[in-house]
Amino acid sequence: MPWLIAFKGKSGFSAKHTAEQVTKGVDGHGLTAIVTGPTSGIGLETARVLALRGVHVVMAARNVKAATKCKEDIIKGCPNATIDVMELDLSSLESVRNFANEYISKGLPLNILVCNAGVMALPFTLTKDGIESQFATNYLGHFHLTNLLLDTMKNTAKNCGKEGRIVIVSSELHKMTYKEGIMFDKLNDEKCYNSYLAYGQSKLANILHANELARRLKEEGVDITVNSLHPGLIATNLSRHSSCMSVCLFGVIRHFQKNIAQGASTTCYLALNPKVKGVSGEYFVDNNLAKANRKARDAELAKKLWECGMELTKSK
Repeated sequence: MPWLIAFKGKSGFSAKHTAEQVTKGVDGHGLTAIVTGPTSGIGLETARVLALRGVHVVMAARNVKAATKCKEDIIKGCPNATIDVMELDLSSLESVRNFANEYISKGLPLNILVCNAGVMALPFTLTKDGIESQFATNYLGHFHLTNLLLDTMKNTAKNCGKEGRIVIVSSELHKMTYKEGIMFDKLNDEKCYNSYLAYGQSKLANILHANELARRLKEEGVDITVNSLHPGLIATNLSRHSSCMSVCLFGVIRHFQKNIAQGASTTCYLALNPKVKGVSGEYFVDNNLAKANRKARDAELAKKLWECGMELTKSK
């Protein structure tokens, strides 16, 4: 069995705590959440635990059949769960737009948006929108989704009087990216592409997105928080495209990694725990505040990325 050295932080929780433990006693009834990437790993566990706490969970998945099977499995263990499945392919801006339009047309509220879905270390490919796949899926799709659903979240927060929360899953690998941080002029240049640095770039973009959106919402006086997080080293299928060397490395350090329940804990902590009420624009690791690197805290870089995101999703 994997083991983990962990110490409790100021939150009272550590890397060892599970998603169920950090949400124990929280009543999520009356709340509605969207979880992207909900068919495996920490996304599935996040959806399960939110549903367990009474939250109406919308599983936003590329593979509807797999998501429907996951929904059925969750309900077996939690018969009172309220779960819907909707199709969403974050690598396609058209799919993101269609999802948002369908969601809005249903008239559903939205209290919590969990941007969890991701891909890692893909060989160089472009989406049908002509954007490098890791940047498109991990960052741009979530950026577009959030913007399209933001009015719904604002209205929900105002009407129900409860703080809205946007939770963006990043990674400590945001520290391992290109020298420039974000290669704005060479995002889709195969000659400059490195699968691992491109992953780090997309994860850096996640934090910058969270920080800039948090700043904008604070300026507007909107009762919605936005935070990013590193879930920890977890054995999931995210690294299925990694090299043999990477797989061997993960084998060596497997005794220091988290299990799925522990990996989903920081996401669920930020989504539901009352201890983070009012906290926004922060980065969390192991259920506690942490410090992202200098580039991730660069406000000007965050603003530049926002403008880039707006340009790339314009008319989409």
